Amino acid sequence: MDTCSRGREGEGLQGQGARADRQGPAEAVQEAPGPLSRSPEGPRDAAPPLKPERFVAFLRNVNQGQRGQPTIDDIRGAFDDAGCRDIRTFQSNGTVLFDADDPASVVQVAEVAVAERSGHAREIFWIPLGRLTEIAEIPHADMPELYEVTVHDGGTITADSGEIADQAGRRRCALVASGDRWALVRNDVAQQGNATPLIETLTGGRASSRGLPTVIRLIDRFAR
Repeated sequence: MDTCSRGREGEGLQGQGARADRQGPAEAVQEAPGPLSRSPEGPRDAAPPLKPERFVAFLRNVNQGQRGQPTIDDIRGAFDDAGCRDIRTFQSNGTVLFDADDPASVVQVAEVAVAERSGHAREIFWIPLGRLTEIAEIPHADMPELYEVTVHDGGTITADSGEIADQAGRRRCALVASGDRWALVRNDVAQQGNATPLIETLTGGRASSRGLPTVIRLIDRFAR
């Protein structure tokens, strides 16, 4: 089954500096065009096809400069096995852009395929590129190098919880904003990697993070 074609996905933002106008469950952004209707002048031109939805996948714990890691060919091949055709890899940390109707199914197939192709199992998390763009626009003063964007499988974390603030403080970071399966974390020191262990502690599940400068470069290349 070809699970990579097109789709629409939305998620809510919450937390400091986040926009609240898109909270709630996923909903369609644009309806598919209906059938042609006739007028005295003849049939109307059909509406142009919807642009496929683009998603970003974060593979957990990938550094392709080290031994014992899935290669770029392994990762691209895994998404190809999931039915994707327009696949773009970004940097060497297991970041992949892909189009899909059902991104969850794509990732499920790709996880199995990565393990089979490389012999190294890796969890994969996904987020719409449009949502990632919105997260990058959350106010972050003038030091994006302090921030990490984390994608996880633990639902929504309440950013203003006192218990969460205490956990983050012990890890020298702060949860700035969160939504369905994502979080924006501010480290006390630039280029520290505290987001993934914090979110995994809070959710009891797995997570994968990218520095905000990396996210901004990805958006500049693929979403501007």
